[in-house]
Amino acid sequence: MDFSVNEILPMLQKWAEFGWFTIGETEVNLYRVLGLMAIVFFVWWFSNLLERNIRRFAETRTHVNSSGFYTLSRIAKYVVWVGGTLFGLNHLGFNLSTLTIFGGAVGVGIGFGLQNIFSNLISGIILLLDKSLKVGDFVELESGVMGKVQEIAIRFTRITTNDLVDIIVPNSEFINGRVINWSYDESVCRLHIPFGVAYGSDKHAVREAGIEAARHVPGTIENDKRKIDVWLTNFGDSSLDFELVVWVSPELMYSISSTRAKYLWAIEDELRERSIEIPFPQRDLHIRSIADEVSKKLQGS
Repeated sequence: MDFSVNEILPMLQKWAEFGWFTIGETEVNLYRVLGLMAIVFFVWWFSNLLERNIRRFAETRTHVNSSGFYTLSRIAKYVVWVGGTLFGLNHLGFNLSTLTIFGGAVGVGIGFGLQNIFSNLISGIILLLDKSLKVGDFVELESGVMGKVQEIAIRFTRITTNDLVDIIVPNSEFINGRVINWSYDESVCRLHIPFGVAYGSDKHAVREAGIEAARHVPGTIENDKRKIDVWLTNFGDSSLDFELVVWVSPELMYSISSTRAKYLWAIEDELRERSIEIPFPQRDLHIRSIADEVSKKLQGS
């Protein structure tokens, strides 16, 4: 059976206009589905374009706050997606006034198990608007995880450790937990490096050894305001306990474990060079009384 073009086009048009199902008073057909796909593609393209251009603008301006523009790019992207979602729902025939009922249903869902997801979403918005955490900061979480903030998304924050391991952390952990931001305000920080020496060691020689050891580590800061010092902190069971107190530059601050190892290495070298003993755990046993038979056997042996 042969069909002419004039016969095929009306058939295709009729098929495209055929309603698959109804939403409210609107029939959903092929036209509306294709229109929704076009809306999704445009929203995706425009939001990424907007975010990329804002970040590119920040990268080409050395005098601007890059973290502020990062926040602006994220918020702009989310605003475009929210607007596109509402427009897409309206295109399909959803009555936006009924979203209040949908919001009530979502609230019930949150109460039955979505509260963690909702908490992470709200926490992500707070982190983007708040200046307590920004991309590039070096942070330490309560769990002991340490790393550099690479990305703050709406649900999670991506942290890269010094071992180049990416860790996805829910945003609520930054809001509800204790977080150490090593680069929040100052570009330098002070470290406390504990070490011990044997009882009877010259405290002044120990202090000189600790200060000299710190000076041998590249990145140590020493000036009138930030001085290297050694504190006697405790009389331990087997040692005099000291702390090397030293200010370090950002390159050392972002690798705390490696930095502590460098200072301990230098301290051990200085103590060994000055013949200052590093003790090991030991106990003195004093026998007050002993049975006569046992005493005779010991003397006989």
